Amino acid sequence: MITVRSLTFNPFAENCYVLSDETNECLIIDPGCFGRREQEELKDLIEKNNLKPVRLLNTHCHIDHVLGNDFVVRTWGLELEMNEKDLPVLESYERTCLMYGVAGADPQPAPAKFLDEGDTVTFGNSMLEIFFTPGHSPGSICFYSAADKFVIGGDVLFQGSIGRPDLPGGDLNTLLRSIKEKFLVLPGETVVYPGHGPETTIEEEKKYNPYLK
Repeated sequence: MITVRSLTFNPFAENCYVLSDETNECLIIDPGCFGRREQEELKDLIEKNNLKPVRLLNTHCHIDHVLGNDFVVRTWGLELEMNEKDLPVLESYERTCLMYGVAGADPQPAPAKFLDEGDTVTFGNSMLEIFFTPGHSPGSICFYSAADKFVIGGDVLFQGSIGRPDLPGGDLNTLLRSIKEKFLVLPGETVVYPGHGPETTIEEEKKYNPYLK
């Protein structure tokens, strides 16, 4: 069984997720930790729970989701895994830092592996399916556990909202199609762990999300 732990980082209030199972192997997904205090917060969570990080994953590469990538690579010797279509987003990182006035940000590591629809992510005794869900960013991907009934959704679907489609590489119709074809077909009890804000369920969003009416 997969345990999902989360930490909220940086001025964008981004959710970083640490997934582990009974083997204590864990995934680090979207480490947005910025600065020493937040980096230590992530490290403390992992050490206090005796976890062993084995993979670093990005749902997408907007600045708020990748600020801690270099820290994770240096601390645990991991390599970045992401979707290739988000490479231009990652490569614009330094310009984006300047645009938002983010000073002192660590450089971004180059990706070592590209992930796409149909691939799986394995760790310990567990497996996640990958959904390709563009629209918020060109290479957005999500990680789904059918066994444990949850999806790590990045900035695709939020409680009562959806990801912004107006950033470079985004598109509203593409985003809505991703939600319809990849999220709304999941069982209603599936928990959605989003990139910002509280968790929700597929059933709740079908009933109440005004963007899906």
